[in-house]
Amino acid sequence: MRGTWVSRGRTGFAVGRLTLSLASALLGAGTGALADEHEHPRSPWVEDLGYAPPAPGSYRLPVITPAADGRVVAAGGEPVALRTLFAGEIALLSFIYTQCSDARGCPMATRVLHEVEGAMQDDPVLRQNLRLVSLSFDPRRDTPEVMAGYAGGRTTRDSGWQFLTTASPADLRAILAGYGQYVVPERNAQGELTGNFAHVLKVFLIDRQQRVRNIYSVSFLHPALVINDVKTLLLEEQQGGLVDDDNRYVSATDARPHDLPEAVGAALRRVEVNEVEARRSGADPDAGNPTAHPPQTPGGPHAGVDLLASAADPPLGLPPVPVPNDNAVTEAKVRLGRKLFYDRRLSLNNTMSCAMCHVPDQGFTSNELATAVGIEGRTVRRNSPTIYNAAYLEHLFHDGRDSALETQILGPMLAANEMGNPSMGWLLNRIRAMPDYHGLFEAAFGRPADVQTLGQAIATYERTLVSAASPFDRWYYGEERDAMSPRAIRGFAVFQGKAGCVVCHPVGEDHALFTDQGFHNTGIGWHKAMALEPESRPVQLAPGVEVDVASEMINSVAEPPPADLGRYEVTQDPADRWRYRTPSLRNVALTAPYMHDGSLATLDAVVAFYNQGGHPHELVDPLLHPLGLSDDDQAALVAFLNALTGDNVQALVADGLAAPRGEMVPDGPAAASSTR
Repeated sequence: MRGTWVSRGRTGFAVGRLTLSLASALLGAGTGALADEHEHPRSPWVEDLGYAPPAPGSYRLPVITPAADGRVVAAGGEPVALRTLFAGEIALLSFIYTQCSDARGCPMATRVLHEVEGAMQDDPVLRQNLRLVSLSFDPRRDTPEVMAGYAGGRTTRDSGWQFLTTASPADLRAILAGYGQYVVPERNAQGELTGNFAHVLKVFLIDRQQRVRNIYSVSFLHPALVINDVKTLLLEEQQGGLVDDDNRYVSATDARPHDLPEAVGAALRRVEVNEVEARRSGADPDAGNPTAHPPQTPGGPHAGVDLLASAADPPLGLPPVPVPNDNAVTEAKVRLGRKLFYDRRLSLNNTMSCAMCHVPDQGFTSNELATAVGIEGRTVRRNSPTIYNAAYLEHLFHDGRDSALETQILGPMLAANEMGNPSMGWLLNRIRAMPDYHGLFEAAFGRPADVQTLGQAIATYERTLVSAASPFDRWYYGEERDAMSPRAIRGFAVFQGKAGCVVCHPVGEDHALFTDQGFHNTGIGWHKAMALEPESRPVQLAPGVEVDVASEMINSVAEPPPADLGRYEVTQDPADRWRYRTPSLRNVALTAPYMHDGSLATLDAVVAFYNQGGHPHELVDPLLHPLGLSDDDQAALVAFLNALTGDNVQALVADGLAAPRGEMVPDGPAAASSTR
């Protein structure tokens, strides 16, 4: 990827063409551009934010999860524990590799940190309290000597910006898993390693108590937001208003979407040391890589998972995968369906793929949004349901309007507020014209792409995303006495007994789907439709950043919220008003926010909601009533829900992140694609 840039220094301006790499992102910071510590050239790639960020201290940053630790090697060559490098200070931690050429990847993270470093030079309070840390996930090439070259003079333990690597891939894997950071080596069409990595940009804000307080993605990584977040933490300290470590037992009505579940990070950390990692090691010629091989064919191992084998022999705790007689699972179909699932060209304006709402490393849903967003930012009224174990569902979508994976994809592809295609004929003609699809439908189905084979291909891939063998499964079905914690075991007793959750989320003798496949009215839909509008509502400006805005002001600029009557819209039966499908609880710790509208941000808020008996009204399900659970009951129940995370989650995520992305090539023909 190339672009035009302007570098401004003491001697004037220089204009040229360059590869957007980490070296250019640093703007020569380690080799002379910052020789004068009082001069800080603005990074040419940092755009204006476009709005005034909220003032420091006008909002709160929730505690997301404890910051993970691990063994690293500093640029000076000395081994050290990661957290000791920012002990007692606020830290910004980014994961990079020096050969990255994606302008919106590592170079972006580095240039933003470069801007923050400039602000630290001008602000003694920031300089005294903030530490910047960049850790490479390419230890084979990014040796301490290489990192020292990028660090310039920043090689001492008290430097404001630390450049780190690790001594071994094993050390690196533990750290990456601790931060939920997935990194997959890329391969070319011949299966050869390219030296590049597929990864999702994340930068972590860590407070003095070594807790993650914000996670910045591409959309919200901007120096103005980062600096104001740091100042907010400093003001919090001055005011003595540190956020408690445990914010769980809030009332359901007070829960906010920014109260992200600590369980998401915790569950991802738990699956790091499991059978997947054992398969990744062994006699592997690329065992020196930080992660296992990315996919080569969907019929073989991809990043530690064999999708065909998963569908043929599901993990412990699941029954056989239902497969239609006319759509057997084959390698060619899985490969094709996987390619289609991640291809943005299947939308009207080449921006939306299925994976944009069902994000692999967000539980195959979207943790960052209460309700989905379609093309051009168009409103979608419901939360994105997870794809995990969708093969077992008798009814699809929250209102159950479809009953087969093969046909459910047609609705989102044609919906004007989702993928926006004008007709299936238009979309099929487009797919047939794409060179990289030539022969793929014929190999999988014996005929060119049509409505049926398009749905069958995507359904086949989705049918392989089965996940179980959780700590609960190993304890309950595998009879491993120590597989679940004592608190989680007590939570299962609450689940079956006092709370009565098992009525709608049943557990069978030899398997458990944790759904009754039915529809229930909990009062959430009714309350949203019938309750009086509050004077103000929270508006999310960035992940973890909310401000209260007057409802009158919001209504003056926003479209009216669309009505949602749930199952009634399918059956036209008045008794079905505000009934929604019972979701499975498998991997539930990974799939926040919850309920059909994403209105409950955490498992703790969900438990609190059911403990209060939902929202009582004349159509509420008779199963709902106040439960009278103690705080300890609720904590145990959440611990049990956390124990439902499958042991192959990390492998399925890595496989998804390594899938080819169909993208339009700038200045190229309409049918061209890039699988970078």
